[in-house]
Amino acid sequence: MSVTRLVPAAKGPADSNERITRMFRLTTLALALSTAMISAAIAGDQFVDKTGFAVSGFDVVSYFGLDQSKVGKTQTAPTPGKAGITADYNGAKFAFATEAHRDAFVANPAKYAPQYDGHCAYGVAQGGKVPGNPTLWRIVDGKLYLNITKNVVGFWEEDIPGNLSKSESNWTNLEAKVASTEIIPNYSSPAPVKN
Repeated sequence: MSVTRLVPAAKGPADSNERITRMFRLTTLALALSTAMISAAIAGDQFVDKTGFAVSGFDVVSYFGLDQSKVGKTQTAPTPGKAGITADYNGAKFAFATEAHRDAFVANPAKYAPQYDGHCAYGVAQGGKVPGNPTLWRIVDGKLYLNITKNVVGFWEEDIPGNLSKSESNWTNLEAKVASTEIIPNYSSPAPVKN
């Protein structure tokens, strides 16, 4: 009786290249997943005031349908959200005036959520993390920015591009810090409304 041994076929350069490609893809995937997990772990929370809602219960999608005032002029008031029409994002509950607005937000929350997790854009430009007042807003390049007081809006609007450049640079160091627990000065939210 004879015994036959199975010997693996010789591996040529094509097999070696295929293994290297497979290892490269797996390593790249592992690196991408690790980066995403680390980024999620260090991201800061959305500012939430005593209403218990992000943006004091106002419908963030509504801002994008409002006429924006000229620099130096008071903005139109945003639409209050309804306590029964909500979505969670970035550690906070957002309220919406309509289900259609909620659905638009859920489909692309980064498009509608205020920049800097709802903190004051000028404050971030100055290196701080203070709350943003949802009635002191401006949309710049399709992004929603909030500021804390009317006086601060004036400083921010003196050089919006310059302040945005500073705030973008500062945000990388501020984002992971705990969300502000300060109150918004001289402000009380009428939102969200009961259904």
